[in-house]
Amino acid sequence: MDETTKQVHDLIHKVRPYLQRDGGDIEIINVEDGIVYVKMMGACDGCVALDVTLKQGIETMLLENVPGIIAVVTVD
Repeated sequence: MDETTKQVHDLIHKVRPYLQRDGGDIEIINVEDGIVYVKMMGACDGCVALDVTLKQGIETMLLENVPGIIAVVTVD
């Protein structure tokens, strides 16, 4: 695991309890070419607030804290 991927995993690990508290979860599928591919699970899957949580929360945190990350994309 390279340093960028490790930093992504560390940060996702920090926010995971907040998602789980609301009945959801997040799984990192891949980190490739600066894009973090994630799968949203539980209550997060299909949630109306998912775009806000993902873009304004998780993506912003990763862009600000992990050099080289340019986007977060959800996959099914």
